Amino acid sequence: MLWIPSIGTSGLIVYNGDQFPDWKGQLFAGGMSGLQLHRFAFDEKGGLLGRETMLDSLRQRIRDVRQGPDGNIYLAVDSNPGGVLRVEPVKGAAGSR
Repeated sequence: MLWIPSIGTSGLIVYNGDQFPDWKGQLFAGGMSGLQLHRFAFDEKGGLLGRETMLDSLRQRIRDVRQGPDGNIYLAVDSNPGGVLRVEPVKGAAGSR
């Protein structure tokens, strides 16, 4: 992927967990200067179906993106103090993924 201006890409995973079944096989990339998480969906031939910018309202520099053994997505951020954010489905919400 190419971003102009650069989002400061950091961390990259292909999601294969069970917490977000609709996201299986999708790509997640963090952004340090972009202050957001990006999700990319692809078709069976590898063509881009769409992309979504996520968590930009948090205004956090995302330094790394990982999938945990529990199927949630974890983000290392460098706010003051730094920390780890867990992305998990909203339990009981209609249409939650």
